[in-house]
Amino acid sequence: MAWKHIHLLILFVYSSNLVKAYTVPPAKLEAIYPKGLRVSIPDDGFTLFAFHGNLNVEMEGLEAGQWARDITKVKNGRWTFRDRNAELKLGDKIYFWTYVIKNGLGYRQDNGEWTVTEFVNENGTIVDPNDLPPATTTTPSFIPTSGTVPPSCQQSLTAVLGRGRVCRGELLFNEEFDKNNIKDLSNWMPEIMFPQEPDYPFNVYLSDGTLRLENGMLIISPILLETKYHAGFLNGALDLTNTCTGMIGTWECSRTSSGAQILPPVATGKITSKNRFNFKYGRVEIRAKLPAGSWLLPEINLEPRDNVYGKTNYVSGLVRIAFAKGNAIYAKKLNGGPILSDLEPYRSFNMKSKIGISNWNKDFHNYSLVWKPDLLEFYVDGDLYGTVDPGEGFYNSANQNGVTQAWHWIQGTVLAPLDQMFYVSLGLRVGGINDFSDVKDAETKPWKNGGRKAMYDFWTAKDAWFPTWYNSDMKIDYVRIYAL
Repeated sequence: MAWKHIHLLILFVYSSNLVKAYTVPPAKLEAIYPKGLRVSIPDDGFTLFAFHGNLNVEMEGLEAGQWARDITKVKNGRWTFRDRNAELKLGDKIYFWTYVIKNGLGYRQDNGEWTVTEFVNENGTIVDPNDLPPATTTTPSFIPTSGTVPPSCQQSLTAVLGRGRVCRGELLFNEEFDKNNIKDLSNWMPEIMFPQEPDYPFNVYLSDGTLRLENGMLIISPILLETKYHAGFLNGALDLTNTCTGMIGTWECSRTSSGAQILPPVATGKITSKNRFNFKYGRVEIRAKLPAGSWLLPEINLEPRDNVYGKTNYVSGLVRIAFAKGNAIYAKKLNGGPILSDLEPYRSFNMKSKIGISNWNKDFHNYSLVWKPDLLEFYVDGDLYGTVDPGEGFYNSANQNGVTQAWHWIQGTVLAPLDQMFYVSLGLRVGGINDFSDVKDAETKPWKNGGRKAMYDFWTAKDAWFPTWYNSDMKIDYVRIYAL
């Protein structure tokens, strides 16, 4: 996997004499009887310790793993990760890697393997396998029921629509895409509609032919609308009313061409968790392979459920967990951040980026967001590459950059408008009038963002961009959401 190449820089401490890299102390792993896993290392002046591991499944490069936790406080001279619900058996094997920050630099210990050969109690004393105490003497596992919380549950800042108390570190949402058919995905709903303002992309969202499950992955493909139907179809009409997920009776559900105002030339797919899972604050991990091809834009986003602050121009916010434009000249630049306005300069004001060693669409990567009540953190393959701090509120910077609708946010918290329930969306967009610049892309971009024939001009340049779509699928391996 290419992930490891991205992390090589953090393995070495550079100086004029090329000082030898620091060695992370070996991790001590303990299987707690009757339930639990404890992983710790001695303190050596660290400011952070991270543990990533899988149970009985080898790690794929630097994937986040079944366990993926950052520990920010040392206790009794040790940095300790604890999963109280892990049910381990003798012979189980844990594959893992650890990471620490020391003196502002990051160091990693890779390829860890540990086999359960004994159990210990809470104080670390070995438990005699021939004289195991009754399992009922410990805290029972938690089965969420209305009005019930486990005795060991520490209340999280995370909120989930439709349920009560949430426990810290709890895995709230897990999608492995291991079904046989898109219709079997109970956590998601495909979008079927013509996307409109404020970006007016050059695609229509359909589920047939654009979405499929294969080898435990969700695959989203762009297809030419004339290939799906017939030549000349763009000069006709397409009525999605019977299955449309947009607003019936509007252009979101039905379009008829008129002169240069043709139908969107590309069909793509998009799914959302809006009808199944909405949450506020948490840690999101999505392992994905981004699409390659000119004017393609992956959607790995959080979208607002209720548009509390308004429906237009991103006044209720949108968080792009990760995207890299499909054009070859942009493919090494990873971006993540909130969009709080449709127009520049504030559209990209809070966007963070990371330049890769190779194109981000060459391989799978773990794209992560930590969404806190006062902060957003963006990670790729475990590396923090961007922090978005609203300060005293996004309102201040937005107002200074001409965002007139920002006054709506005064009624919220410092993170407003990102202080409401959001849902996950996964999709693929094409072109549009805001994501690609008339200035920076002037030499290759076939349309003008303000042009009345933007979509038509894009389509007539098909011979320039379509040949670049030979690796245009977006692939999603899993989506996991944890409580803070």
